[in-house]
This record gives sequence, structure tokens and C-alpha cells, in this order.
Amino acid sequence: MEKIRERFKQKSSCESVRLRKRSSMLYSTDHKPQILSESLTLPELLLISIILFSDGCLFLQVFVPRVFQALLAAYADVKLYNLVLRWETPDVARWTYFCQLCSWFTWFCSSRTLTDTMKAVLTTLALCFYSLPGSKTHNSWKYLYLVSLAVVVRPTALIAWLPLLFYHCCTEKNKLKLITRRCFPIAALALGVSTLIDSVFYGKWILVQWNFLKFNVLHNVAVFYGAHPWHWYFTQGLPVVLGPHLPLFLHGCSLATKKHRILLITVLWTTAIYSLLAHKEFRFVYPVLPLCMIFSGMSLAKLQAWRKPAAARGPLDVMHDLQQLCDVSDSQSSPELLFLMPCHSTPLYSHLHCPLNLRFLECPPDLTGNEEYVDEADVFFSNPLHWLRTSFPSQSTLPSHILLFDCLEKEISSFLEENRFAKKAEIFHTHYPEGRVGRNILIYTRGSELKTK
Repeated sequence: MEKIRERFKQKSSCESVRLRKRSSMLYSTDHKPQILSESLTLPELLLISIILFSDGCLFLQVFVPRVFQALLAAYADVKLYNLVLRWETPDVARWTYFCQLCSWFTWFCSSRTLTDTMKAVLTTLALCFYSLPGSKTHNSWKYLYLVSLAVVVRPTALIAWLPLLFYHCCTEKNKLKLITRRCFPIAALALGVSTLIDSVFYGKWILVQWNFLKFNVLHNVAVFYGAHPWHWYFTQGLPVVLGPHLPLFLHGCSLATKKHRILLITVLWTTAIYSLLAHKEFRFVYPVLPLCMIFSGMSLAKLQAWRKPAAARGPLDVMHDLQQLCDVSDSQSSPELLFLMPCHSTPLYSHLHCPLNLRFLECPPDLTGNEEYVDEADVFFSNPLHWLRTSFPSQSTLPSHILLFDCLEKEISSFLEENRFAKKAEIFHTHYPEGRVGRNILIYTRGSELKTK
């Protein structure tokens, strides 16, 4: 310690240290400043610009990648719509796109620069080139490139694709060619490029995918960040990610046919494999969310088809169809309509606004105090055939159109056949027919004025 102190005293007693003159022009006082364009080349100017972007614009460094990720996610959403449009009905495609845009977890993750977000985007884009059962899309080598890129970004992407790759292999006629000329070369190319790039930046040869597997699976180091029970993805993870779409997803699964089975297996398989790992996070199942949205779209499309008749207002729809008769009516041959329905079943002239001849069963109240009074509607329904043959004794007195509920159709079918009435429209009215009110409203006609619906 004494020697160190002596050395320190000797240095402190020396003359002041003279600084070495720097040779850089930036520190030189002997040269006048020169214009950059005269002293630097174009590549050097570009390099300086890049450096000033890196050092001075931290906000852009954070913001630009997120914007890029958001744009890429938006593009994937559109491709998801196109995928379902080729595979399903337009209604299912529209509802799938709607569900994807309304998903809270999509909004939460789509602009975040997570490897899981990129994995989800690449999975969706790869599916666009994958031949799903019943789809017109043929298998393309492009989807294998995107799958390989997703695995390079996040090796766990392979979990979701194993059932799909296995299905492709089973349905492929030339399996050897698929494996030797497509799968292995593309996978080797992706892994080789990834290894080369990673090794350059690490300064040594390294296989990042192996380190990922060793760290998260073999040594289970990820459990340091939290552990969850095996059922967590089924009871909390996936339900939370789906959010309000969970009932729609479950309903869509119940509607799944044989062609949908592969996607349903993929969702269940991925969730089950992730359940084997102790460390679990919501974002890990994000890549299967677009697949779940397809089933949610199927559910909404089915509910929409059910809702149309469920919310239909049959009497109003009937009047809408009858409005076209106003265009064909004239002073010589105006259509005559007979409504064989309970009183006040349709709005009549308030929805037609044209001078059509309408006859309907009347049921005015008795104002005379007659205890034996029976209105016309009750008289008709007591014996429909007798009433019809009495009211229309000849062909010349027959109406051009007859409207009735389907519950009456069988009872007066002989009258309709004898007078050559043909069913031209059947309009839904209710799911719960009762008494004189049927499930559907029928329109019979003797002419061709009304188009078949």
C-alpha cells in the first residue's frame, strides 16, 4: 500500500500532462470549416443521416416498427377475409372479418412488436396459400416458406402447423416429392439463412432455435416468470383471449362439418400442447385466434340466417310483395285479392297506396245486441270450403290472388286445385304457429302477375 502511495505522489509532482494533438479535422483549429457536400461523398452523407436517425429520433425508432406491424396485421386481416370468402359463403367471410376487427385481443396485440404477433400474421398469410378441405386453393410452395419464416421468428409456430402439415402430407399423392423437394429444402434454406444472420451478429456460430428449445422446454427456465396449472389455457387463457366471442366460437364449433375439422383440431392441438408447459401467457395462443374467428363467423352467419325469419314481419313482407301488383293494375283488369286470414292480419291499403280490389274476412262488433251474432271470419273458419263455394259460385267471380296461412292450405286444397290456383310465394311469419295463425303466409294466384319468391 505504501508503494502505491509513493507512486501516486511521484505522478502528482510531475508536470501537467500534455494532451496529444488529434489528427481529426473535427478537432482541428488550423482548418476552416468546409461544406459537407464538398468534403463527403454521397454514401458518407447517407451514413451520417442514418446515424442521426438512430441517435436523435428515438421516437421514430419506437413508432415506425409498431406502425409497420399494425399495417402488416391489417393486411393479414384482409387476407383472412379473402381466405374465408374462397372457402365459405360471403356471409361467413363478412362475419369472420367483423369478428376479427372486433376482437379486443387483436386490438391489444396487432400493433405490438412481439414475436407472437408476427407469428400470428405469418400463420394467417400462410393459410391463404394452404389448400383447406373443400377450398379451391391448391397447395403452393409459398405457404411452406411462410411457415418456415414463422418458425424462424418463433419456433413454437411449428406446433400449430404440425396438424396442417400432416394433413397435407396425407392428402398429397406424391408424398416423397413433397418431403424431399419441398419441405426439407425450404426448411433447410430458412434455418441456414437464420443461422448465418444470427452467427454474424453474435460473433460466433450459434443456433438460436436450439437455444430457445433448450431454455424454454428442456431446462424449463421460463417457469421462473410464473407457472400455471395444466388446464389454464382451457379455463382462463383461451376464454379471456376470445372474450365475448367465446359463445360464438363454441356455437361455431357445434356447426363444424367435415371440412372444418382440420382447423378445429389445430386449435385444440395447439392449446393442448401449450398446456404441457408450466409457464403460460395469453399471447402464446394469439396465433390461433384468427382460426377461432372463423368459427365465430360461422356462428353469426347461422344466427343471421335464423334471425331473418325470426325477426321477419310476415304481414308487412306480404304487403311489400303485393306492391308490385300496383304496376300491372289498370282500369280494365285490376287484380282482385282475397285475404283468407284472421281479422287485422295485414295492414292492407295503408301499405299499398293503389286502387287494388281487396276483400278480407270481416269481424265487426255486434252493435244490435243480437246474442246469435257470428262475424264473417268465424263463419268462414267454421266451414272454409262451404264458404268459398258459396261466395264464388262461378269462375268469373273468382279473385286473381288468394292469401292464407299455411295451416289452412290442406283444408281448402281441393278448391284451389279445382280453380287452378298455383302457389307463387311463401313468406315466413312465426316460429310459433297457433290456432288460425300458421308458420308461413302463402300467396296463390291464377295469373302470373306475382313472381315466385
